Amino acid sequence: MVNIRQKLELTWIGKENQPKLEPRILIEDPEKSYGHTPNPPQEGNKHTPNPLSRGEYKSPLSVGDSGVGNMLIYGDNLLALKALEQEFAGTIKCASIDPPYNTGNAFEHYDDGLEHSIWLSLMKPRIEIIHKLLREDGTLWIFIDDDECHYLKVLCDEIFGRKNFVNNVVWEKKFSPQNDAKWLSDSHDHILVYAKNKEVWRPNLLPRTEDMDSRYSNPDNDPRGAWTSSDLTAQEPFEYGVYEIAGPTGKVFSPGNNRHWVYGKLKMEELIADKRIWFGALGNNKPRFKRFLSEVQEGIVSKTIWYRAEVGDNQEAKREIKAFNDNDVFATPKPERLIQRILTLATNPGDWILDSFLGSGTTAAVAHKMGRRWIGIELGEHCHTHCIPRLRKVVDGTDQGGISKAVNWQGGGGFKYYYLAPSLLKKDKHDNWIIDERYNANMLAAVMAKHEGFRYCPDEHIYWKQGRSTEKDYIFITTQFVTVQFLDKIHEEMESDESLLICCKSFQEACENRYANITIKKIPKMLLGRCEFGREDYSLNIVNMPVETDTAESEPHTDTKTASKKPKRSVRKLPLFDEDGEL
Repeated sequence: MVNIRQKLELTWIGKENQPKLEPRILIEDPEKSYGHTPNPPQEGNKHTPNPLSRGEYKSPLSVGDSGVGNMLIYGDNLLALKALEQEFAGTIKCASIDPPYNTGNAFEHYDDGLEHSIWLSLMKPRIEIIHKLLREDGTLWIFIDDDECHYLKVLCDEIFGRKNFVNNVVWEKKFSPQNDAKWLSDSHDHILVYAKNKEVWRPNLLPRTEDMDSRYSNPDNDPRGAWTSSDLTAQEPFEYGVYEIAGPTGKVFSPGNNRHWVYGKLKMEELIADKRIWFGALGNNKPRFKRFLSEVQEGIVSKTIWYRAEVGDNQEAKREIKAFNDNDVFATPKPERLIQRILTLATNPGDWILDSFLGSGTTAAVAHKMGRRWIGIELGEHCHTHCIPRLRKVVDGTDQGGISKAVNWQGGGGFKYYYLAPSLLKKDKHDNWIIDERYNANMLAAVMAKHEGFRYCPDEHIYWKQGRSTEKDYIFITTQFVTVQFLDKIHEEMESDESLLICCKSFQEACENRYANITIKKIPKMLLGRCEFGREDYSLNIVNMPVETDTAESEPHTDTKTASKKPKRSVRKLPLFDEDGEL
């Protein structure tokens, strides 16, 4: 009989009805980018020229990883994650997310089962893409409370593998008890920690504090420096550890009843000769082991309980927000010290950080001050009212709150602002799928390369080499009618070991199968059925969702925690055209 091991997983209504996401490209808005941008807006100009109006488009990674700057992305976070998937797969060192907590307030009209189903359907595809984006030594840190913590744990076990669960960190988010609590006063949140590969990832040590170092002194002027002492006895059986020790004054010491010395007699004699054993200032105290400050590790291992005195609390976070937006205080910010703790443990300078629920911009601000590269995604209007003003102050060095003084932040760097390109296909008045006219040639080439699994990297000299999947496999996208003569000309230029995929609107019938190393497909026919076109919002319509409605077919709705947790997100659609009608 074959022993079939069953996979432990969480099931819920609609789990298998996952969305078919359209891979989008990201478009920079230079007017909102700030700092080290190639074409910063000029003072007094009403408009900054849009590079797309000149037919130009560059992928955020077209210049290579080392040259890519920080990215602030405005748009639905699931579509934005999908837009990053191809170029950033295996790049992110640490993802720190603060998703909707699902406290129940938003689901008051639905039963418990549907409540969790909706929330889990929101989280599953997002965590799956984040898993793909992480480096092999990367980690995911998820803020959550008791309402969904345990459901989320099982879901993440399924995606990451249970063996890659690291810890559940408990964060003390507030100090004062809630006296009107119906049951127990809620004073903590959870932070679930997962590694892409737990065998590869190891956390950094936390820096030692002045209080820790103050415990070390040098009463005997030992040339090896400051030290502290520790007990030399233990209870575990050790037959060679029971003997007497004579101190410098002749006083004899034994380990005590049912105890023994932790070292054998010969080793103890060596330590006494090396002045590693302390008998007190007068030489008549029970011996203790001298542990020098110079010998301890440069940092300390983090515990799983993080107290507000160490990493801040909700009130500290709100005070930080007030420093740059006193009129509209964000409801659920996290203190900068808390994010600093995570990034200290999980990353090093230069590493990529991702926050796909950016909120008020805390993760991006802290990552910037700590010398990490960051990607922040936010759909709500507070991307413009909170994130941009805050991050501009960080770049300018005028933000001296949070961790600024601790890390001696003086400003520098910058970020680029991106928004999602529109859906590639739309329906015309006859209900036929057509390419959105807002796509210029280079935008079309970039997004088709993404659809087909190619990397968009146009060759400077050979026009038909617009992207590649391997060193010899290329893609070419054109809106022209492809003739046999046109195809023959391209084939003449190709090397014998090269292959090419041509995507076009139409072609002569004789072009199909003309060359073994050239494949030709029609747009949009080749794309239909692959993904959902025309959908701009994958947040869940909680308030108006009927029980029978499939999650993937729900109407667009803003993605919020709850009315009591975060202000309702007002989604602003960014125009692709300026006032002069230019793209």
